[in-house]
Amino acid sequence: MHELSIAENIVEIAVASLKGNGRAVVREIELEIGTLSGIEIDALTFAMDAATKHTPLQHAEVRILTVQGRARCNACAAEYDAADFFSPCPACGGFDSTTLQGEEMRVKSLLVQD
Repeated sequence: MHELSIAENIVEIAVASLKGNGRAVVREIELEIGTLSGIEIDALTFAMDAATKHTPLQHAEVRILTVQGRARCNACAAEYDAADFFSPCPACGGFDSTTLQGEEMRVKSLLVQD
């Protein structure tokens, strides 16, 4: 389950941002995860529960914002929502496209309390 290693990396990023403030705790962490990222949201949520134990994120609310996959057709330049990497262009039916968004996984914000 690679979601556990992702959760551990998220905790590392959050804890590193608290450097120098040993009493700070994270109340909320907001993540952006693309629909094309390959990350299973339910598995990540479960992994976050395990990865945050005994850390400043232990009681943090984890908010996950989903970023819809978008692509641009290389044949006709139409932009469209992409459910997966093999979605045909709805304008011309072509399969040669460039992914514009949806592969990301980022820590968007932390709500920290001293």
